[in-house]
Amino acid sequence: MAVKLAKIFKGDLTLWVILIFLSLISLVIVYSATGKLAYREAGGDTLHYLVRQIVFILLGFGIMLMAVNVVPVVVYFKLSPTLIGITILTLILAIIQYKMTGNASKETSRSLTMPFFSFQPAELAKISLIMYASRLLSKAQRTEEELKIAFYWITGVSGVVCFLVFMSNFSTAALIFFTIMILMLIARVSYKYILSLVGIGILAVVLIYTAATIFPGSIGKVGRIATVKGRIDDFIHGDNNSAIGTTQAEYARLAVFEGGTFGKGPGNSEVSNYMEAGYNDFIYAIFIEEYGFVGGAFLALLYLILLFRGVIIVRRCDRTFPAFMVSGLVLLMTFQAFINMAVSVGAVPVTGQPLPWVSMGGSSMLFTAASFGIILAVSANNQKNKAAAESLVVVDSPNEDQAM
Repeated sequence: MAVKLAKIFKGDLTLWVILIFLSLISLVIVYSATGKLAYREAGGDTLHYLVRQIVFILLGFGIMLMAVNVVPVVVYFKLSPTLIGITILTLILAIIQYKMTGNASKETSRSLTMPFFSFQPAELAKISLIMYASRLLSKAQRTEEELKIAFYWITGVSGVVCFLVFMSNFSTAALIFFTIMILMLIARVSYKYILSLVGIGILAVVLIYTAATIFPGSIGKVGRIATVKGRIDDFIHGDNNSAIGTTQAEYARLAVFEGGTFGKGPGNSEVSNYMEAGYNDFIYAIFIEEYGFVGGAFLALLYLILLFRGVIIVRRCDRTFPAFMVSGLVLLMTFQAFINMAVSVGAVPVTGQPLPWVSMGGSSMLFTAASFGIILAVSANNQKNKAAAESLVVVDSPNEDQAM
């Protein structure tokens, strides 16, 4: 039985174990944190969102198994330019659709609604842009001039994609662009190019913030500029909404405080009854309230192990493209996880990033599953190549009689 499972669940065993732990954590905390939502949206059926989460987790595992067992790694190399084109198209369509419907909902502005489903193009952008950058960087490792050209192409395409993402989600745009910069650093792009890009990014943020302050009626209405400025101001000076009631960030800090060392126990969260995003953006705070500092540290450790295993997989790669691709995807998920945690404990401004594979989600979970599937596929390919090399050594090695 174990042998049959090993043939299906290929790739890094530790990663599969991490995914199982994260899945179990996701189910128990989503069930606990969606009580208020269930009474508001599902007629009081508290099992509704638990069943929904189970469905998406099972679909996610299906995607991972397909990536590991069916799709060759080389397919991602060939499809990356096409995926970038699709990403840009869907981002533009999402903006047009939002403008035409005139719906002020934040989630509507981030989603593209199709005849039978809807999804957030920004989630596709995370994967496709990392694939595209990995492709260009893998083809530019021979000379410094090639790396320079790759840098310009990656910066240009990333700028377009991240600008389109920024129109509805600043934090995701910043997360993607930062990950791409680190990926270029790993690929030996010159420090001076990376530092110049960082300088331009910081200058752009300062100029946007200043312009939104001076011209709030015009600049502030572009994309998420007003929201970004407001969250920075709230983090530095305090949230003005505190005067009329407790804010979501304050509830999150209260949940962390109430959790103490060992927490209140499963299902005993009280703060989640007052939070609008306790099952998503602030789910780590609810987890700490129920499982305490010890539980929070364990969850953070799982993501650190993910990062560590990613490094091992990259070191075992014999091709640059899969190595860069795994580096980008692992860094992206790790950064996103720790941003969510930092927001929950009040260490950084509110950003609205879900906790990967734990927060309640729909299409975002499926794209996260695709990322895990790609990483596991590269790991399985490494294992296959290693086994082939070892068998070749055994065949070519002379036996004792031949040696004599």
